[in-house]
Amino acid sequence: MAPRRILVLLAHPVLERSRVNRRLADVAKSIDDVTLHDLYETYPSLRIDVKREQELLLSHDAFVFQHPFYWYSVPSILKEWQDLVLEHNWAYGSKGHFLKGKLTLNAITTGGPEAAYNPNGFNRFTIRQLLSPWDQTAHLCGMKFLAPFVVHSALRLDNDEHVAPFADQYRRMLLALRDDLIDLEKAEKAERLNHPLDAVLRGDVKEARA
Repeated sequence: MAPRRILVLLAHPVLERSRVNRRLADVAKSIDDVTLHDLYETYPSLRIDVKREQELLLSHDAFVFQHPFYWYSVPSILKEWQDLVLEHNWAYGSKGHFLKGKLTLNAITTGGPEAAYNPNGFNRFTIRQLLSPWDQTAHLCGMKFLAPFVVHSALRLDNDEHVAPFADQYRRMLLALRDDLIDLEKAEKAERLNHPLDAVLRGDVKEARA
């Protein structure tokens, strides 16, 4: 089986200030068959080229939306991207079959700790519940929505040594997604992909080609 082509759509308005997202982006850039697409760098005025974005989606098999978790949602450019790129009768509707069967997930960083995201916690909902609009969007477009990759308490990871384990998890996740080593049925049902990642793997990622 040919490796999956993965598109990482990065949305961080001040990436130079983000130790975690910047490190994760560097990981994505280093892997064959993974395309890192920085939306804020590409569209500083938020004027999104719809046809270009649709062509990118067509040329890849899986999409990772990498972003900080702003107000239980996404940075504004991703909402604009959704509104414009996922057109009726292209992404969904009676003729909208172009994304059918593709895989998608969110890779997010939060300021709050893991304990804050549960029914009894400060934020009252799990991360998976708060991502329900993305789950439904994927369903509407005929895609498989996988559990998110989550880095909690990102602001407390104040040096490279603290970030390194998450960067390694991200690399392993992208390699496994590329090389079809993720059990998709388990990944669709999981709360998070990387807690622990091994729970959704069906092969040794160390043997995957880098």
